[in-house]
Amino acid sequence: MRKNINSLREESLNYHSQFPSGKIQISPTKKYSSQRDLSLAYSPGVAEPCKEIARSSIEVYKYTSKGNLVAVITNGSAVLGLGNIGALASKPVMEGKALLFKIFSGIDVFDIEIDESDPEKFIDVVKAIAPTFGGINLEDIKAPEAFEIERRLKSELNIPVMHDDQHGTAIISGAALLNAITYVRKNIQDIKMVVSGAGAAAISCTRTYKQLGVKPENILMFDSKGLLHVSRTDLNQEKKEFSVNTSLIQNLEEAIKNADVFIGLSVGGILTPDMLRSMAKDPIVFAMANPDPEIDYNLAVKIRPDVIVATGRSDYPNQVNNVLGFPYIFRGALDVQARMINDEMKLAAVHAIASLAKEPVPEQVNIVYNKKNISFGREYIIPKPFDNRLITRVAPAVAKAAMDSGVARNPILDWKVYQEKLLDRMGYESKMLRMIQNRARTNPKKVVFCNGEEYDVLKSVQILSEEGIVSIPIVLGNEDRIKRLIRENNLDVELIIIDPEKEENREKLEYYANILWKRRNRKGLTLYDAKIRMRTNDHFGAMMVDQGEADAVITGYSRSFSLSLRPMLEVIGRADSVYKTAGMMILLTKRGPLFLADTAVIPNPTSEELARIALMAAHVVKGFDIEPHIAMLSFQNFSSNSKTSSKVSQTVAFLHKKYPDLIVDGELQPDFALNEFLLASKFPFSKLVKKRANIFIFPNLESGNLTYKFIRGLGNIQTIGPVMLGMRKPAHVMQMQSNIEEIVNLATLSVIDAQIRKN
Repeated sequence: MRKNINSLREESLNYHSQFPSGKIQISPTKKYSSQRDLSLAYSPGVAEPCKEIARSSIEVYKYTSKGNLVAVITNGSAVLGLGNIGALASKPVMEGKALLFKIFSGIDVFDIEIDESDPEKFIDVVKAIAPTFGGINLEDIKAPEAFEIERRLKSELNIPVMHDDQHGTAIISGAALLNAITYVRKNIQDIKMVVSGAGAAAISCTRTYKQLGVKPENILMFDSKGLLHVSRTDLNQEKKEFSVNTSLIQNLEEAIKNADVFIGLSVGGILTPDMLRSMAKDPIVFAMANPDPEIDYNLAVKIRPDVIVATGRSDYPNQVNNVLGFPYIFRGALDVQARMINDEMKLAAVHAIASLAKEPVPEQVNIVYNKKNISFGREYIIPKPFDNRLITRVAPAVAKAAMDSGVARNPILDWKVYQEKLLDRMGYESKMLRMIQNRARTNPKKVVFCNGEEYDVLKSVQILSEEGIVSIPIVLGNEDRIKRLIRENNLDVELIIIDPEKEENREKLEYYANILWKRRNRKGLTLYDAKIRMRTNDHFGAMMVDQGEADAVITGYSRSFSLSLRPMLEVIGRADSVYKTAGMMILLTKRGPLFLADTAVIPNPTSEELARIALMAAHVVKGFDIEPHIAMLSFQNFSSNSKTSSKVSQTVAFLHKKYPDLIVDGELQPDFALNEFLLASKFPFSKLVKKRANIFIFPNLESGNLTYKFIRGLGNIQTIGPVMLGMRKPAHVMQMQSNIEEIVNLATLSVIDAQIRKN
């Protein structure tokens, strides 16, 4: 994907400086609306839990947030890609790590930047603040000090401590190594390994590989000065552990001959094509330098088709990504109130991650990465970061290892209940958005944007292009105005500008007009009228998609929804099996994505039309590998004494009879449809009992549109849509004056729409 440095810099600075500044905040977890609430939260009520903790310190986990609170601590001495930038400058990185903890495992984090380079003083500070936390994640501390700091804190504190730079990469790459060796059918005790790099990560990785079975005498490690040899006098204690006594090897080129495994944690390009050619059959290459690996992935597989390659990059298979490990390792450790993260727990994580990659991949993961069938092999030796199963596999494995090794203070008794609690901790409101963006990137499409003379549209196009979601962005409008907007706002975006009214496009316009006229001349459209309509951006953009010159069209920014929809229907029209189109909004909430229909098109649908809307919505939801649970809404619960509720009741009866396996019920009020406990207590016969509703079909356009607009106005829930249901080709109409985020989301979904249709 293309990233302009200046554009990325400006966008990153804006992202971090938007109110409120930074990336994390503190939110209350208890009620605080009344004076009584406040008297319980603080004085005088707060004295009671304080007394309980004073009597028994373990009670702190019961009465405070300690059990779900991790400190991400650094002195900024070895920030990835930036070096020793100091404590203050490292704060954005630590906030970013805090964000990852929260969204992947539900763990709260305080980031702590300590302005201290002396290891002893640094250790004293961390020990002094440790009572606040349930665990400590050390981050971006330079070697060799990092080794001593972690060792001391682990031995002197009674909470989990882990330096993720060391152990995170070790755990993920260890899982990858086990699976790669299994796939090529080699014995781990027999393999010859060469390690390029001898920093904290490389040392920790290689220690882990030894624990997994690699023999020390089969390991050759190199730092920037060469082979770690017993004759060298410049080696610290950690490097001495891997020093060898041989006169046969002088350099990396000699060491790599007939090697089975190359581990790169050094600099880009250090592994040459000739070196790779000299490796043993079925070589395993972990080129983990970022952003440029020790050897380019595509070059490696071209030179050696039998190679298994893993890198630190997301755009290649087998990404060694620490996010596969640290959120779930700390999750498991916290949930049993572990005294430490020991080797047994880390190895349990290694084996859990490795085992998961050998299992059949859920369809949802295939969908996210736009693959037919991801399966264990050369391009899949470690799970994907968006695999929802990670939290339910790694965290329990770590928790169990803590219990078995005697460091757990609060053992888990019911593992099934624990797994359900883990899933409830996931950040569902953003997870689906990340998944669809990742899926769109796997096969970007050509998208035409009809409102090209708007800044928000052009900025969205830049983001979509930089993110690799849209392959060829096409914007329609006056070329001079568009170029002026780009220039005035310092946008850096490569796009195609088409002005339907320019003389150079006259031939294309005439061609399009003839197509439209032939289709609609028996509906009163003259050729003259067709030419006039083709001068509008909406008709022109729709015809580009109709004729296969673009994959999807987005419009609606500048005009009302109905006016923008009409050209889409005139040119592209409905799918052959569809009687009427409809609109569906997607709300990204903490309970998961909610799908609302019809919010845009049919004013007062009949019972038959409601059924069609429900079925079309269910079809789209299945495309996300989500089982549709449909609530047919009304202002009454299971009562047919009004025209509206009677209509809904007829729809439900039809769907129950025609589609008995479809989870659908109504007529239901929205609060009952959303509250599964309320529904079960009052209407235990409902098909939606124990099936959390995710699709909500409104009885008419007014109720659906007003509900969506009300929620959108609150501004605290991300939305995607409206998604057009039943169109013959991908054509989507945004809400007038949509913001940049909404435009990006809808365009991303239009790319997936095009992907699905192509497949």
